[in-house]
Amino acid sequence: MLLELSIRNYALIENLTISFEGGLSILTGETGAGKSIIVGALGFLLGAKADTTVIRSGAEEASVSAVVSVDGRNRDALDWIASRGIEPEDGSLTVRRGIKVSGRGSIWIRDAPLTRTDLSEFMSFMFDLHGQHAHQSLLHKNNHRRCLDRFAGIEDEAAAFNRVFVELAEKRRSLEDSLVSERDRESRIELLKFSVDEIDRARLKSGESRELEAESARLAAFEKLSGGVEAAAQALFDGESSVLGLSRRARAGIDSAAALDSSLSGIQQRLDALYYEAEDLSGELRSYRASLTFDPARLEAVEERLSLIHRLKKKYSGRADGGEGGGKNIEDAILAYRDEAAAGIEALSASEENRERQRAAITALEREIARRAAALGAKRRAASDRLARRISGILGSLGMPGAAFTVNLAPKGPIPGGQANLVCGPWGADDVEFLIAANRGENARELRLVASGGELSRVMLAIKTALTAEAVADGQAAAADGAETLIFDEIDTGIGGEAAIAVGEYLQKIGAVKQIFCVTHLAVIACRADNHFRVEKIPKDGRTLTYVNPLSAGDRVNEIARMLSGDRGETALAHARELLDKYGVKNRVKD
Repeated sequence: MLLELSIRNYALIENLTISFEGGLSILTGETGAGKSIIVGALGFLLGAKADTTVIRSGAEEASVSAVVSVDGRNRDALDWIASRGIEPEDGSLTVRRGIKVSGRGSIWIRDAPLTRTDLSEFMSFMFDLHGQHAHQSLLHKNNHRRCLDRFAGIEDEAAAFNRVFVELAEKRRSLEDSLVSERDRESRIELLKFSVDEIDRARLKSGESRELEAESARLAAFEKLSGGVEAAAQALFDGESSVLGLSRRARAGIDSAAALDSSLSGIQQRLDALYYEAEDLSGELRSYRASLTFDPARLEAVEERLSLIHRLKKKYSGRADGGEGGGKNIEDAILAYRDEAAAGIEALSASEENRERQRAAITALEREIARRAAALGAKRRAASDRLARRISGILGSLGMPGAAFTVNLAPKGPIPGGQANLVCGPWGADDVEFLIAANRGENARELRLVASGGELSRVMLAIKTALTAEAVADGQAAAADGAETLIFDEIDTGIGGEAAIAVGEYLQKIGAVKQIFCVTHLAVIACRADNHFRVEKIPKDGRTLTYVNPLSAGDRVNEIARMLSGDRGETALAHARELLDKYGVKNRVKD
């Protein structure tokens, strides 16, 4: 959930910080007030492409940062940050992205630097932004299977299938290694043994090269280091004009004076503290200076050790799983290859009896895979029909009466002969894809091909509503598609009347279990907000700046009236109060 958003020097925004709560948050304002800038800033933070044109005129850098909380049931987000050693603080994370006029950008989650791809991947677990040109997770086919499984309640079953699939793949690879021809097998064993022996002789320690590089730098810079220490010693304790000598004389003087005037006791205590601190520092610096020696033999030994590690790195670290280091430090990558080589030796040394056991285990796992894949497929087919009917029905009430939503399930490969020809992937034998015919008589096609931004947002709203239906009924914060915060832009394009009322109703329902942000021009949608914000442009010092302000209950009436008729006359105000009384919710921004 988005707790706080800070925008600096982005487009017309100079300095803006807004705090948010859960539920449905509505952003309104005059056309051209800057609502699209807010959405653009959020898109920038979610990993959208950007260039220097977003930087406010006269500024050196634009930045957008957010404090986000991660729901304990958002397993994808929690697994992602855990895999990178990032820990939330009090359940929240600070995410920051900036771009300078030079074109250089920076991205951080807490104190960990990231690539834009990393940022986009993580934020896709947390946010979904829906608009004309927005990046939306449900437009990507690889997310459709996960959504269907969550809707069907079989996500744990799919994860269990994946574990069996991985186990089967490992056993097949092990058997293939053991079936290498005898001559090649012996040659391969000798090569692997040489590698294992060479790595074992090196007696590597994790992180060793970093420590050695630091030591090498210290030894190589002995003269500068020694000079700095000597200069510090002269100033601190060598001679009467040193810090220690001067503090000793000052202390003796104040002791005499304090004996005559007790009001000096505070100064006396502080001088005592200064003296003891100087004395303590002097002791530490003397010890360090005494230990500081230039050891050319040690420098040579360090350089030789580093050379050995880098030779091993060049030979072995790129062979371990994950490529060049696989995200590990040098030693861990080399040792990972050593373990793989040892496992390869064991596999290649396996007897025929062991290979028969491997074949039997593989056959058993293949049967298990086929059984699990069939069970998953049956449940997916049943759930896909329910999901398609539910989404199509919702689309009809959202002003798309001719729309037909389809969940297409196709086998990953031909299955003419049954189990023997069953083709499975890591998550089963089914390819899952969401398709839609936006108008009656059209052929179903990919979601990303829906032309209108307003139609696309309504399709996404229908999908989100269907996926969160059980969560709404249960009053739970978790929902079938995982993302905790949804952002809708242009959702009201080309609709009005009953369709607009339905859009507001569905947004409000999803807001019971999700955090929703919606930019709208329609009063019947805005009146349902838990939190209402007005976006406006205000001249300041010869510049035009965009501001976002939360509205009190009284301000909301005025804003709804403006949206209804363009003015705040008594008739418009009365109509605004009527809408708020009819459609509003209790959790409104208070005065």
